[in-house]
Amino acid sequence: MILLTDEQHERLLANGRDRGADHVPVVKFFNPPGEGVWLATELDADGDTLFGLADLGYPELGSFSLEELTSVHLPFGMGIERDILFATHLPLSVWTEATRQAGSTRAAEGVVAWIARDRRDEILTPPSWAF
Repeated sequence: MILLTDEQHERLLANGRDRGADHVPVVKFFNPPGEGVWLATELDADGDTLFGLADLGYPELGSFSLEELTSVHLPFGMGIERDILFATHLPLSVWTEATRQAGSTRAAEGVVAWIARDRRDEILTPPSWAF
């Protein structure tokens, strides 16, 4: 599997040029048969060093290598995968806090989905005083 589409690659590079912002994760990688979830928000100009939330049983913010993710060989010919259904509009800080409270990124996904629904409702539904 190709771990990054051209569009994701460009978005990650653009975010990498804008260090310090609380970016929305662009892509989620995961280990299909075991632990390991990575949410990437930025890519360095070297084309290899990603930044985001890495959860290998102990979640932490930091850098990780695209080449290393690509080179992982798992049982049955599997490797690290890109979650093709992953989409979020919430920044990495929300994901990090939800992961910290839930104990893992996988456990936090339900919490983040609830937060996203709640925030979307706030945006789409004008307050009663607006009528």
